[in-house]
Amino acid sequence: MAQKKRPTDSKVIRVAFGPGGGRILEGVDVEPEDLTPLPAPSQREPLADVYTQSEVSRLLGLSNGKLRSLDRAGIASPTGRRNGRRAYTFSDLIALRAARDLLGNHIRIRDVSRAIRRIRETLPKVTRPLSELRIVSDGRQVVVRTEKGPFEPLTGQRVLDFEVQKLHEDVVRLLRPTAGRDRARIAYELYLEASQLDEELETMDQAEQLYRRALKYDPWLAIVYTNLGNIRFRRGDETQAEQLYRSALDIEKSQPEAQYNLGYMMMHRGQSDEAVAFFRGAIESDPRFADAYFNLAMALEQASKRDQACVAWQRYLDIEPTGTWAEIARQHLRK
Repeated sequence: MAQKKRPTDSKVIRVAFGPGGGRILEGVDVEPEDLTPLPAPSQREPLADVYTQSEVSRLLGLSNGKLRSLDRAGIASPTGRRNGRRAYTFSDLIALRAARDLLGNHIRIRDVSRAIRRIRETLPKVTRPLSELRIVSDGRQVVVRTEKGPFEPLTGQRVLDFEVQKLHEDVVRLLRPTAGRDRARIAYELYLEASQLDEELETMDQAEQLYRRALKYDPWLAIVYTNLGNIRFRRGDETQAEQLYRSALDIEKSQPEAQYNLGYMMMHRGQSDEAVAFFRGAIESDPRFADAYFNLAMALEQASKRDQACVAWQRYLDIEPTGTWAEIARQHLRK
């Protein structure tokens, strides 16, 4: 069943279990340059870097005058230094963005100041996983939610909701693209290493750890979510597998392997209409995806759409005219 996504057609391994499966292409041929050691991440990694007033203005859309006003009011001041001048740390960016959004929601300056002070006092120095930290409001109070539970920095009136992970991504995209490229290359190297280990039971744990490390460097590497989903599926955790496949599609909407895998899961739950939609999506992305045609035909048979199923069986045979599964397709056509 599980279709394993690779970055290019020459590096695709498709492993199909169950009806329509059984076809395994040869393993990945890693070119010599793929094994070249990667440089360490830039020393100006976003969490440890400092930012000038002009950079912060560009990132958050705050004028230099507004930044100076927030500084003078003691609401959000630069606490780092660069070349002997005051500069903003990543923790300062968290405070500034929270202050900007609170002020945009017409919360009083006094309450904004209290909120930012409490956020600074309570947050660690950005050592907690960024994806676990959110600053939100339920309409009555502003709350910072962390992996260890929520705390309330003030009583507020308006909605405020942003993920600190998103702020980190904005910094990389707008201010530190080199650091972003370094992280993406390291993530890809970890992905390649994991992809050599995720087929065998004895190395599957190691592969999963490497994939999860890759996502910490580059959370937008969609192929990793697909392969992690395959691992969870093989271990019987269909709920998380489905979540991971859907995460892959959130990033790369046309990824055929994730669509195929979701189609397979839907078909075996008896949800034939959903399965058909996913298989058709996989075929639209990869018109020569033979396994998707085979399972599309199975799902259409399940949905009592015999005429459409015959078209899919024939298309499968056009692509894969020989082999065990081709004979099964012919048997269905002869019914």
